[in-house]
Amino acid sequence: MKTKTDLFLELWIESRTRFTKLLDGISEPDLKKKLGYSPNSVGFLIRHIGDVELLFAKNVFGDLTVKVVAKTVIDQKDTGEWIHLQELTDYVKESFEKLQHIVSIQSEEDWEQTIVTKEFGSKTKSEAFGRIVSHTAYHAGQLALALKYGQA
Repeated sequence: MKTKTDLFLELWIESRTRFTKLLDGISEPDLKKKLGYSPNSVGFLIRHIGDVELLFAKNVFGDLTVKVVAKTVIDQKDTGEWIHLQELTDYVKESFEKLQHIVSIQSEEDWEQTIVTKEFGSKTKSEAFGRIVSHTAYHAGQLALALKYGQA
């Protein structure tokens, strides 16, 4: 029988494919695309997903090895600097690996532990994990639309 950790990892990894499959088809010029009057470019969205995954690894799951300067969260707007595809894909590869690792070592009891963050208050780790799953899927949808219909 699978553990909660196994099931949560399967859920997140499958959900994240909405994002990772988009990455395979992105070119560097795509990074500047925005949808209509949206303030966020494709490059910003990719970086933002990585920033938030690293913040989750550090602040929700307690990975003290994570060092993150979450510029997209700090600036709260697209500064136009997210235009290097290899840097961005390396960043989200690292964010995935860090979050996957710290999640993979959670015990059954850890999922019931309550954590408190300024972003979403008091939640169990399992409730908080639902936020990262939905966060990535939400922004993957934005990313897909910007790639399909956006302009640089």
